Amino acid sequence: MATKIRLQRHGRKGKPFFHIVVADSRSKRDGRFIEKIGTYNPITNPATIDLNLDRAVHWLMVGAEPSNTARNILSYKGALMKKHLLGGVAKGAFSEEEAEKRFNAWLEERTQAVENKKTGLAQAKDSAKAAALEAEKKKAESRVAVEEEAPAEEAEAATGETAVEEALAAEATEETPAAEAADETPAAEASSEEAAPEE
Repeated sequence: MATKIRLQRHGRKGKPFFHIVVADSRSKRDGRFIEKIGTYNPITNPATIDLNLDRAVHWLMVGAEPSNTARNILSYKGALMKKHLLGGVAKGAFSEEEAEKRFNAWLEERTQAVENKKTGLAQAKDSAKAAALEAEKKKAESRVAVEEEAPAEEAEAATGETAVEEALAAEATEETPAAEAADETPAAEASSEEAAPEE
């Protein structure tokens, strides 16, 4: 029977969750499978992968063909590396203890890389949060400064308006006596003209 290691989709729309299964290559994507060997959640960052490594290596050794995504997952978790090392043991290139030692060294390096990525993501998230908080503080300070300047400007505007009103009132009082004087001057001329014809 031609077997494949592939993903079986679960989860709701927009939130995929996959089971890693060994299935007959002719069965449907989400149909009958032979064995479930793990799960894969691509939504988390980094993606969460749960894999039974021994069973995955067993199925690879008996000829199961992984799909492209399943191959990437198996490579990421070390199943393909372990198969490669077991092939070296079968050829007599090195002992099984040496293969186990090499695999553990590779796995340790891989685990360290994943941890570095997780800490890098956490630091990036914290720095972004701190930057957003700092920007919000600056925005609030500028808002407070504008609010403090506004009453001062209103007070200046109010004193300026009263000064303008006083200046207008002063001009009006100055214009009023001048107008009265101007009115009196023609009246005086008119009275002198009236007096002149009477003579």
